[in-house]
Amino acid sequence: MFTKSASELAAMVRAKEVSSRELLEGFVDRVERLNPPINAVVTLDLERARAAADAADASEPSGPLHGLPITIKDAIATEGIRSTGGAVELTDHVPTADAPAVARLKEAGAIVFGKTNLPRWSGDIESFNEIFGTTNNPWDVTRIPGGSSGGAGAAVAAGFTSFELGTDIGGSVRIPAHFDGVFGLKPTFGVINQRGYLDHVDGGTIDVDINVFGPLARSAEDLDLLLSVLAERDVLPAKELRRVGVWFDEPSCPVARDYRALLGAAADRLADSGVVVEEAHPPIDFADQVRLFSNLVLAAMSTSLPPDVADGASGSHHQWIRNTIERSRLQAIWAEWFESYDALLCPVTPTAALPHMQGEFVARTMTVDGVERPYWENTSWTGLIGVVGLPSAVPPIGRTPEGLPVGVQCGAPHLGDRTAIDLARRLGRYEVPPGF
Repeated sequence: MFTKSASELAAMVRAKEVSSRELLEGFVDRVERLNPPINAVVTLDLERARAAADAADASEPSGPLHGLPITIKDAIATEGIRSTGGAVELTDHVPTADAPAVARLKEAGAIVFGKTNLPRWSGDIESFNEIFGTTNNPWDVTRIPGGSSGGAGAAVAAGFTSFELGTDIGGSVRIPAHFDGVFGLKPTFGVINQRGYLDHVDGGTIDVDINVFGPLARSAEDLDLLLSVLAERDVLPAKELRRVGVWFDEPSCPVARDYRALLGAAADRLADSGVVVEEAHPPIDFADQVRLFSNLVLAAMSTSLPPDVADGASGSHHQWIRNTIERSRLQAIWAEWFESYDALLCPVTPTAALPHMQGEFVARTMTVDGVERPYWENTSWTGLIGVVGLPSAVPPIGRTPEGLPVGVQCGAPHLGDRTAIDLARRLGRYEVPPGF
């Protein structure tokens, strides 16, 4: 039962087939038994959660998430629960108010009972920090769960929570969805309120460039439901999918053969359903747009760096303006391309989940089909979409010969979040990791 989708669990609670308290105790039992080797859930708030679950069971359902126990990424301020951002500076930080997105989940009936692990200030695709240690992938504990919402992705995959709320500035929802075999949504920039994001001491009071909050769940239907709860702006209805472009092959960021085969198979399934699927993408230079992403994301994340380093990493205000002008030009190119295509399929990272590799991010490398590649290429495909603020849903599309799950980015035009989700629904299916 605990690996059912949030939509299914919510229906069961409404029908009184299961109580909120039973769900909560079941998730807590799974965390106590199965979490230690994964280390996804790092903080619990059980006394208040039990009281909230009992109150939910004593009342009539008043929201679409009524009685669902959930966990929240530790980079998101949650009232009354330690929320650290993965940084020792906030080891004992207990917010007095919820991030607006958390408040919306609670207003819809969800009950927060814990927080999930992440890298320091959400700045890595490994999920480890000095407070809580390292999170492992439920499919293979020698592999990373992705980041920065790595604990979130692992918790959803392992059935420790009904669903999760993560953040994504460089792929931090999409990469864990891909590595852990779950569904994730990076919404259109600005659709979900991102205040309460703990990316530095005193963080959470302003919007951060490129950054979004987004759900991780076990079905595309869950993503659609959670978008309805979380969105503060109207998004467009899902378009009827008639013509979809695929961009799987890029010489500057090659994809491993085993993963490439699964991407191709997913595109073939879509074509078999009657959608026109073509090798096509916006007429932009991949490397140039990724370089723009790198420059803007460094500026956006510079508040988490020491002041002397931050000034150099962020660049001048003049450079930021020039980069923003370039981004606007690229957004227009993408918008024009989406007048002819309903969606775009592309990889999430070059490979399935990587072995653990900690230490300085820029010094790391990875192997793609026997060739050593820069580690930072793990955020190239996600940065490509994120820098222009477009929505991207990631469904699990299969497993490599090693048994590792992989996903695909389903990109859509501005405010086309539901189109991205609908494409994810057509392509993906969650599987329970062995032993969970």
